[in-house]
Amino acid sequence: MVSKNTIEFRVWGKYALFTDPLTRVGGEKCSYHIPTYEALKGIAKSIYWKPTLVWLIDELRVLRRIRTQAKGVKPLEYGGGNTLAMYTYLTDVEYQVRAHFEWNEHRPELIGDRIDGKHYAMARRMLERGGRQDVFLGTRDCQAYVESCEFGAGAGALDKDGELGFGLMFHGFDYPDETGRPELYARFWRPVLCDGRLVFPRPEDCEYRKLIRTMTPKPFGMGSNLKAVTDEPDSAEVPA
Repeated sequence: MVSKNTIEFRVWGKYALFTDPLTRVGGEKCSYHIPTYEALKGIAKSIYWKPTLVWLIDELRVLRRIRTQAKGVKPLEYGGGNTLAMYTYLTDVEYQVRAHFEWNEHRPELIGDRIDGKHYAMARRMLERGGRQDVFLGTRDCQAYVESCEFGAGAGALDKDGELGFGLMFHGFDYPDETGRPELYARFWRPVLCDGRLVFPRPEDCEYRKLIRTMTPKPFGMGSNLKAVTDEPDSAEVPA
């Protein structure tokens, strides 16, 4: 069953780097073989986002063969000097994604901004424009592009490959403004790709969690640091 306020989009790029944020500090970085929930949520937020709503990623479809490529890079060295590291990227990637938004119930001060028809129209419009912000596949050096699509349409390279498990994998973050708790947690799960498709559990259904640190949510106020959705233009020429 497709949820209310659902968008379906195709995202592709030359490189992708989906890393575990708990272990990526340091020289060497190696991408997961599939996108993380958090990375796809970031893409949905780049298409359209306001603190009034929360994007939930429902399903992923991998359209191209999973290939990796190692590259020598010079990461920023804050202590001075030169550093050479090896990053292992995914290369020539293409995915279909199905996602929907729900209201952020931990933002009661924004209840007046909960006009789903308007937000959904804005999300669709921004998707047709290729996103409201720049789109990346995991990290900023992996530029990506998005466009609207019909989820499941077309042939995929993994359509007949059966099941493929990836072990324990980072799912996403529990942010305090989405949970109501003044703490930041990392979630983990065990994904299994079935004929190129992956169904994501809801964040609250993930079994494994790790406390990162205490954190307080950023405050938002209508008319101060947040524009009401009713003040957004109705025409297709929506400013970025």
